[in-house]
Amino acid sequence: MKRLSKRFLVPTVAAAAVALAFAAGQHAVKQPVLGEAHAASAATAATPRAQMQLPDFASLVEQYGPAVVNIAVTKKATAGMPGMEAPELDEDGPMGEFFRRFGIPAPRGGQPGQGPMPQPAQGVGSGFIVSADGTILTNAHVVDGATEVLVKLADKRELKAKVIGSDRKSDVAVIKVDAKDLPTVKIGDASGVRVGEWVAAIGSPFGLESTVTAGIVSAKSRNVGDERIVPFIQTDVAVNPGNSGGPLFNLAGEVVGINSMIFSRSGGYMGVSFAIPIDVAMQVKDDLVTHGKVTRGRIGVVVQPVTAPLAESFGLAKAQGALVANVEANGPAAKAGLKSGDVILSYNGKPLAESSDLPTLVAATKPGEPATVKIWRDGKEAEIKVTVGEMPGEKAAVAANAAEPQGKLGVAVRPLSAEEARKLGAEGGVIVERAAGAAAKAGVRQGDVILGVNGKTVKSPEDLKSAIDGAGKSAALLVHRGEGRLYVPVQIG
Repeated sequence: MKRLSKRFLVPTVAAAAVALAFAAGQHAVKQPVLGEAHAASAATAATPRAQMQLPDFASLVEQYGPAVVNIAVTKKATAGMPGMEAPELDEDGPMGEFFRRFGIPAPRGGQPGQGPMPQPAQGVGSGFIVSADGTILTNAHVVDGATEVLVKLADKRELKAKVIGSDRKSDVAVIKVDAKDLPTVKIGDASGVRVGEWVAAIGSPFGLESTVTAGIVSAKSRNVGDERIVPFIQTDVAVNPGNSGGPLFNLAGEVVGINSMIFSRSGGYMGVSFAIPIDVAMQVKDDLVTHGKVTRGRIGVVVQPVTAPLAESFGLAKAQGALVANVEANGPAAKAGLKSGDVILSYNGKPLAESSDLPTLVAATKPGEPATVKIWRDGKEAEIKVTVGEMPGEKAAVAANAAEPQGKLGVAVRPLSAEEARKLGAEGGVIVERAAGAAAKAGVRQGDVILGVNGKTVKSPEDLKSAIDGAGKSAALLVHRGEGRLYVPVQIG
């Protein structure tokens, strides 16, 4: 689970559960029916207080609950501190009872004199199915570093999942199971979420599957953490370890967010939780599935809030927009003519109520695209055209199940995106994320692009595995490295 403490986001492990989720609540209505949330909300506003009732989430849960899944992850085994032995768990004690109740694997100590026994880390989280072919959305921190991901469906089937990709900046991950005709959720519009409306979350707190919690939207467009590119939906829905990655529903049965983190001084739920808006999550999902990575825009400015005194000093009628405190030399903004002291009032026609609105809008712009920025300078408005640059950071969102080198070759790879293939002038290929074993001995290194094996074109990790399996004791890899290509002979016998 992710916990926000003061100004920092930190992962929290609760009773060996590595990931958790969050929940929330939506429109206050008089026993609404799915699809009638907004009409019911309006009717409630005119209903005498004596007749007002709490919302009924039963229909929502019956219809969309089957599309919510439990996710169990296994991470690489780790040992304790050198010279220390892990204590044996007292199965009759209170912690033993806790592990039994919630079905969490209990830690075991090593044998006397043998030191600590490495134990695989176990974690639980939640997710939801967005397409009938088995594509599932969850949090990146749920599957980060996982060596195995197991998905439990509402019909009790347990299926191994492949991590398509994850994006730490937004905390969104895409995983997939091999199945057909699965139930799916209905994707909503996070921009239509209203502060004060009821929302509900379904997830697996402490591994307790299909748990429903509800509350209201407390605030919108919260910027928390260091990245400040996700305008979180804040709710008061109860969330606990295992809820992370689960859906946040409105009363129309639409998913409007992914529960991601909480504010806590103790590690437990304290009434403040945050969800990733579903439109942000779906954009990340599309990038991961289509390109294998997420690209974000940047213009190279540092901004600060416009306070009432600052607004008065700049001659603004009210405190709004983003005050440019610094402009990166030779960055997109500098090249376009933006200066320190400019107040950005709108971006591509969207007014900036707060300075925190700007990073989200810029990040959502594709690099290379033009953007129109309305500014306040010298007591009057002006418009500037900026060509958006690309935000530095993770070159690619690497699949978690490719984190460790595997197979006879000993490499962890991911598919080459269409854009990467275009730049290389290749029909396909796979990028080496890590190399070990036979590949490393032959000189294959991280960043190499494997284009073929023994004359056969490689377009996917599956193609590579198939070619190596049929290669015998040796294989010639066609590798793109730097500005050129070369053949690397690998002894795999």
